[in-house]
Amino acid sequence: MKYKIYSEAVPNMPWQDKPSDFDAEAPIWRYSENPIIGRNPVKGVARIFNSAVIPYEGKFIGVFRGEQTDGIPYIYLGRSEDGLKWEFDKDPIDFKDANGNSFMPKYAYDPRLVPLNGKYYLIWCQDFYGAAIGIAETSDFITFTRKENPFLPFNRNAVLFPHKINGTYMMLSRPSDSGHTPFGDIFLSESRDLVYWGKHRHVMSKGNEWWQSLKIGGGAAPIETDEGWLLFYHGVSGTCNGYVYSIGGAILDKDEPSRVKYRCSKFLLTPETWYEERGFVPNVCFPCATIHDSETGKIAVYYGAADSYVGVAFTTVDEIIDFIKDNSVLTSDDTEIGIR
Repeated sequence: MKYKIYSEAVPNMPWQDKPSDFDAEAPIWRYSENPIIGRNPVKGVARIFNSAVIPYEGKFIGVFRGEQTDGIPYIYLGRSEDGLKWEFDKDPIDFKDANGNSFMPKYAYDPRLVPLNGKYYLIWCQDFYGAAIGIAETSDFITFTRKENPFLPFNRNAVLFPHKINGTYMMLSRPSDSGHTPFGDIFLSESRDLVYWGKHRHVMSKGNEWWQSLKIGGGAAPIETDEGWLLFYHGVSGTCNGYVYSIGGAILDKDEPSRVKYRCSKFLLTPETWYEERGFVPNVCFPCATIHDSETGKIAVYYGAADSYVGVAFTTVDEIIDFIKDNSVLTSDDTEIGIR
């Protein structure tokens, strides 16, 4: 491999080779059996999408946005032998407070899942007198203990880094407003205890390209490489028929991740297939997780499609980093440390 991934090997990595007739510009290809999760996957759940998965005990485990038939989203736990075929618990995760009492959010959606310091952290969007970030930890995927809300409303798309940087925890987020905000940049915040957050830094603004001209937001947890932190994020454009969500790629500085080293001017994926273009919210590709193998450089990107399905796309660390670097366009906002 040309570039190194700093993570554990995943010998049973979900994978499908690049099709022989592949001709897309970006070196990322969809799984031929997409979507891997269809409608009505669990009794009382109409749709699962915008969800996160990780390797776990030789298999795979995930936290899934389950949009219930009453319209209220909660987070469901899912398990898989191969990372492609999933089974789900019939009830949402029952979050507890520090004393072991039930402490359920009014709603919870778009979860991320990150291993960190021997535990596993869930981050999602929930109600905190307005849209804000929820966070919980587990060590066994049986008991989930919620922590204090890291930020005031309004905020979405929070993503933890998989280890401390310079002795502190780091989290990306996207401050917003109370509605389906028509603006948004990615910011970085630090914490020494995962409770108190500060030293906020600006990371990236929306882009000049059509596919990210309205707003951007965090996606999968950053992947540590010897080139920097590889970030799959989402970019949004506005059309006469609503928003379009695409997947973009950037590389953040390894020691100062508020600085952007490379940012791809071209989208990696944009809605083009029926399950991305047609659904409850059409024209959405929304990344929430990756599985990546340090031995082979293979990467599987999990993304929500049209707020109705879960899809998977594949790439390699060498191909995707080269593509991002070869097509990088940076602004002064990107390269600043993010303090004003």
